[in-house]
Amino acid sequence: MKYIILLGDGMPDESIEALGGKTPLEYASTPFMDSMAKKGRLGLARTIPPGYPPGSDVANLSVFGYDPRTCYTGRSPLEAASMGVQLGPDDVAFRLNLVNLHTSNGTISMGDYSAGHITTEEGGELVESLAQELGGGEFEFYPGVSYRHLLVWRNGKEKLELTPPHDISGKCIDAYLPKGDGSDVLLRLMERSRDILSGHPLYRKRQEAGKTPANSIWLWGHGKAPRMVTYRERFGLSGAVISAVDLVRGIGVYAGLEVIRVPGATGYIDTNYQGKAEAALEALKRLDFVYLHVEAPDESSHSGSIENKIRAIEDFDAKIVGPISEGIREFGEYRILCTPDHPTPIRLMTHTADPVPFIIYSGEADVSPEVAGYDEKSARKTGLFLEEGYRLMEMMLGR
Repeated sequence: MKYIILLGDGMPDESIEALGGKTPLEYASTPFMDSMAKKGRLGLARTIPPGYPPGSDVANLSVFGYDPRTCYTGRSPLEAASMGVQLGPDDVAFRLNLVNLHTSNGTISMGDYSAGHITTEEGGELVESLAQELGGGEFEFYPGVSYRHLLVWRNGKEKLELTPPHDISGKCIDAYLPKGDGSDVLLRLMERSRDILSGHPLYRKRQEAGKTPANSIWLWGHGKAPRMVTYRERFGLSGAVISAVDLVRGIGVYAGLEVIRVPGATGYIDTNYQGKAEAALEALKRLDFVYLHVEAPDESSHSGSIENKIRAIEDFDAKIVGPISEGIREFGEYRILCTPDHPTPIRLMTHTADPVPFIIYSGEADVSPEVAGYDEKSARKTGLFLEEGYRLMEMMLGR
């Protein structure tokens, strides 16, 4: 038996007037997911336990099959694991976003949480400059992908209140700056980063090219290293994870899964869908399980683009779900779990904790005439509801 999870990050949404009152999932052309929904088990699952932040870290832990209430310590320790950065018991990891802050009439607001989706090469160059100026001693800077990077505070403080930058797009940053024990240290780092980044040659180069430049860092998602059992211990499976996002790859590292890096995987709408699908099918020839994650719908929501979100959902269906649902047949017995991690409504441009529609599919079956297709409303109508989303994996395994 072969198992695969196909995850379209942030696909669920609200009804949108511009789409005739439909959600992007309802509006988009998704023949492969619609077919699986009609022939498989369609329902809703709560991937964010009550009281937990609706982040991709919590939600993906649930979809992987781990109860966040027992192992969640923060986002950045997972990203550190993906980047091969070892954390001591008292070290605290932070997500470091390269952002663009906008100043108008003395008010500083979050202009762009991704610095115009800066390239990985440019982002790495900026982080190296930050490391030279601000690193050493207790602080270590590590380059990641695009705007997503890592800061480690050795023997650092963790009783801090930090805000994801994509939650405050267009808002004044004053109320969202770091608070708590050690916040003064982080504020100094962020303030010093503005001078370094604004004076970097890349700042003017991106401006002249009509691109959004990075002019500050933003720190969030902190935590210490978690403790997790491996997939072999928990489910008796060998497996791999395919993602452009360090967070998801980091969960895979802690789960003891092989991390497969696909050239051209960007975490955005220009990602290498075909390469991801091909890599997943190739991995299933020697492994029991693959977790294939696509970030593009979520990034489109964070930027408030209806057009890009629909494109991302349709590309996920055509270039991931279609090829996988066809190619996996060669293995005989198989099961596919197709699901988002959390909703990311375009109106809010951030995540919510609402339940997500999922499909568990294992090949040809009788079509359910009451299921219109794969969308939030159809999933709600089936009456299948999983309160503890981390049990989705167990459901797919038939346990």
